[in-house]
Amino acid sequence: MELKVLGQEKIGQYEFTGIEGGFGENKRAMLVKDIAAIHGSTVKRINELINRNRPRFLTGIDILDLKIEKSMVVLNDLKFSKIEVNNANNIYMLSERGYAKLLKILEDDTAWDIYDELVDNYFNMRQAIKADNKALVANKRLAIMEENAKTRKANLLYKIAMATESQSSAQSMLALAAKELTGEMTIPVMKRKEYSATEVGEKLGISAQKVGKIANQLGIKAEQPGQNRFGRWANSKSRYSDKEVAQWLYYQAGVNKIAEFLREG
Repeated sequence: MELKVLGQEKIGQYEFTGIEGGFGENKRAMLVKDIAAIHGSTVKRINELINRNRPRFLTGIDILDLKIEKSMVVLNDLKFSKIEVNNANNIYMLSERGYAKLLKILEDDTAWDIYDELVDNYFNMRQAIKADNKALVANKRLAIMEENAKTRKANLLYKIAMATESQSSAQSMLALAAKELTGEMTIPVMKRKEYSATEVGEKLGISAQKVGKIANQLGIKAEQPGQNRFGRWANSKSRYSDKEVAQWLYYQAGVNKIAEFLREG
């Protein structure tokens, strides 16, 4: 398993030891020692979080313990002193995927912002992009940053859509989120709240039988097996047999219509 120390990397205001390999050819990695410093934490705390959730981190894919895997020569190259090595229970190194798993445990919005910057400018800068081709590196970096920005924007739009009580507003937000990710303005089909006659009766303080009677009087039920703006027909299992029976489910417009009838009556 090849591990190459790239030297000091500087991404924005963060400085750390660049490492390539360990998790596959040209794949970059980071030491927990550097991750702790970047996030204003301690190696002890980060190691404790990892060890508490160790089954989530797959060895060779998400994480490597360099105290087990590597010789003192490599650890010296990574600027670990002999005392540090002897005193440490673990010397963890994480892949991009392992780093993402760690952030899920940290649950810190600021931490995700830092992660985005490192993904944009470190993890995705593979050795395959030659250092002497500055234009190619710049274009690659810009493309990655744009894709991550779109994903973050779509995620924000989704959160807003889930928080709004207006179905039309939620549809618009979800459509915008879809456009950010796919480039197409896809209008999602929103699931409508449906109520049985029993549930309508409980809301309005009347029996399910009376709900059905009023609905029939008002003529708000569509012909079977159709639907309209007041509700739709659905099949449900009978309480008295294994057979399925047709049941009219009310949309909010149907509930409002019955409530209006009761107020006027």
